[in-house]
Amino acid sequence: MRLLAGYLLTPIYYLAFGFFLAIFHPIQVIARRLGGYDAHKKSVGAMNFFLARSLFLVGARVNFEGFEKLPHNRPLIVASNHQSFFDIQAFVHGFDDWHPKFVSKIELGKGIPSISYNLRHSGSALIDRKNGGQAIREIIRLGKYIEANNYAVCIYPEGTRSRDGQVKPFQSAGIKSLLKAAPSSLIVPFVINGHAELMKRGYFPLQVGVKLTYKVLDPIDPAGRPAEELVKECEQMIKRELGQA
Repeated sequence: MRLLAGYLLTPIYYLAFGFFLAIFHPIQVIARRLGGYDAHKKSVGAMNFFLARSLFLVGARVNFEGFEKLPHNRPLIVASNHQSFFDIQAFVHGFDDWHPKFVSKIELGKGIPSISYNLRHSGSALIDRKNGGQAIREIIRLGKYIEANNYAVCIYPEGTRSRDGQVKPFQSAGIKSLLKAAPSSLIVPFVINGHAELMKRGYFPLQVGVKLTYKVLDPIDPAGRPAEELVKECEQMIKRELGQA
């Protein structure tokens, strides 16, 4: 029955998803040109509100937890496990009050309605994985940006998606560069739980009735500790929360 429901409801969800991306692309452009950064940010926040909530169309139960733990007077480096493209809307919606930014591969800066425009114009870092120098410069620029404004940046230390939900080893290079440029940052472990189950059969059909939890764990004050040690601690915290440690 759930499989049949998935075949029936998944097209409706994707139609809604595509509709919100399409309609909010011109809204973003107009908002940015007429109202600058603040208006653009509000348009992106509204879009991701609808994207996150549209998962209700496949019966998902969506829960955001732990955001009350976060201060507003320090930049945040959010280290998250990475299960699917749904992770992006969860981060942007959950961290809306902290002006969320990304470290993202440069290819995503083109061709995707709304998403590519936001990545190019929000201050996020678009890195070329084949050009180490460019990647480091972009990350350092972004680090200085969040340091000056107390914004949040999300980075996926696994480097790529884990399609079965099992957390892959975290790499420290990106967080190390961000900490150099944003030394007053807190490290925030962020747990994505349920997206692997949602996409158990891939993009089609989606699983119906999945519980999706987006949880902020206790922030870590770097306090001069080595980046490698901090990243390992984040990895272990996220694994324990997912029952993988």
